[in-house]
Amino acid sequence: MAVPVLTTPRLTLRGWREADLAPLAAIHRDPEVMRYLGGPLPRDESDLIVGRFLEKWTEERRFGWWALEARETGSLIGFVGVAAPDFTDPPGPCIETGWRLGRRAWGRGYASEAARAALDHAFAAGVGEVVAFTVPANGRSRAVMERIGMTRDPAEDFDHPLLGAGDPLRRHVLYRIDHARWQEVRP
Repeated sequence: MAVPVLTTPRLTLRGWREADLAPLAAIHRDPEVMRYLGGPLPRDESDLIVGRFLEKWTEERRFGWWALEARETGSLIGFVGVAAPDFTDPPGPCIETGWRLGRRAWGRGYASEAARAALDHAFAAGVGEVVAFTVPANGRSRAVMERIGMTRDPAEDFDHPLLGAGDPLRRHVLYRIDHARWQEVRP
């Protein structure tokens, strides 16, 4: 299916291209970017992620994980999206939003800008609620979640089911936003 292209004042959310693989692999090799995501990834694992992203797009929902491009330079700066996670419990069947940007793109508001565009698209596609989750120490991602209007109930925090007992990244905080709240807080 054709991936819808979304634009914001500074960003383009678009489908993946072969030329995106090397810049994304560079992002995945950065230890600081991958600090809360299990550590740097080799090129073949980074390429597999894009393959899984391509599988996530669904004709009926028309959402998934977009390549994120800075409009000013035309360069790939990371990704953003909304999709069903690779597990269902906890937090239960859901649609998640997330983002990953190269370190040079940090601190510019790109993650919030891109996430807002992705949420607009998801809610327009009929999604009733979107969640986001990360490790408690990931203050940057948590700040984005809060900036875009998501809220957290500590009682919903969970141990990530794909990470083993004793993994220091296993515990996750969960944020949510539903369509009604989005209508209240969207810019």
